[in-house]
Amino acid sequence: MKQTLKPGLAAIFLLAITACNEPKKVDSNVAQADSTAATVQLDSTKFQKEIDGKKTNLYVLKNKNNVQAAFTNYGGRLVSLLVPDKDGKLVDVVVGFDSVDGFANSTEPYFGATIGRYGNRIAKGKFSLDGKQYTLALNNGQNTLHGGKKGFQAVVWDAAMPDSQTLVLTYLSKDMEEGYPGNLKVKVTYSLNDDNELKMDYEATTDKKTVVNLTNHAFFNLNGEGSGDILNHDLQIFADLYTPVDTTLIPLGKNVTVKGTPFDFTTATTIGKRIEEANDQLKAGKGYDHNYVLNGTKGLGMIHAATVKGDKSGVIMDIYTQEPGLQFYSGNFMQGKNVFKGGAKDDFRTALALETQHFPDSPNQPAFPTTVLNPGQQYKTTSIYKFSK
Repeated sequence: MKQTLKPGLAAIFLLAITACNEPKKVDSNVAQADSTAATVQLDSTKFQKEIDGKKTNLYVLKNKNNVQAAFTNYGGRLVSLLVPDKDGKLVDVVVGFDSVDGFANSTEPYFGATIGRYGNRIAKGKFSLDGKQYTLALNNGQNTLHGGKKGFQAVVWDAAMPDSQTLVLTYLSKDMEEGYPGNLKVKVTYSLNDDNELKMDYEATTDKKTVVNLTNHAFFNLNGEGSGDILNHDLQIFADLYTPVDTTLIPLGKNVTVKGTPFDFTTATTIGKRIEEANDQLKAGKGYDHNYVLNGTKGLGMIHAATVKGDKSGVIMDIYTQEPGLQFYSGNFMQGKNVFKGGAKDDFRTALALETQHFPDSPNQPAFPTTVLNPGQQYKTTSIYKFSK
């Protein structure tokens, strides 16, 4: 059963962006995120539409620390995420829009979205299973990216909130949708616990052999939306190897050491320190847009993938996952063509993505971990984004 927002959250969800001297006056239909912070209002009515015959809405999760995560079931998107900065003030660390229309009309279709069936790229939109070749829609030059022209970011998910800290999204991707075989039943559970962890549980089953690689494509700026670029964020990725790509960003087929390259984030390093170095791989992606092969450092029972720190806010984000890879994207194709919910534009490198994943083009790369899902098997994986200061 779909649960609507609880009173106090239904009409307007307030996002803390920057400090101001006086608290904002609100009415009973307003959720006050932080009485000392300037706010941007998310009006839930702007998320209430009908797309492809299904209704969209805004869903808000909140923990005892007043950390709040807002989602829409259009594309299974993380719309905003309020976490405390070094001074205890809430900052929105996820960029996005203030309406469904904003997401639907964006020149960048993946802000905050649940990605599928296949996150990242598949070369030339083709792969084979048991000798049969499947052809996908091309939407990234000569390749398929993030599921195709109408991937999971462009569909309306069925949504339910079993409690105030959990959102369950389900979707049936029908046989041959975007060219992928099998009726794929997908379930994604987003939960926000009292340790300030946003947990993402992905599940899927199929009635025909297929390939699956699910992830979330949140764009983060730990200093807050509209605070400038992310080049002074400190980043550590627990990976000794990364995956070089060709000029179309398809893997060359082998993983190589990060040592001695601009891709070495084995110790905390500012993102902008080496991003402009003369390097063919940086040139290919116009910056960082590469898969990292995670070492397997354990934490919370999973792999500790990365740690990021906002240089202004002091917000720390730790990523844990059961996935073998992490795609680091430094916002290289952001062009200032879209206006975010706080009024700032999506300017060059003003947000980053760190997507837990299997490797790009795995269906065509036998040496990579498999992404094949068979009938009778269950695809199941978890990732956690933990926030501290």
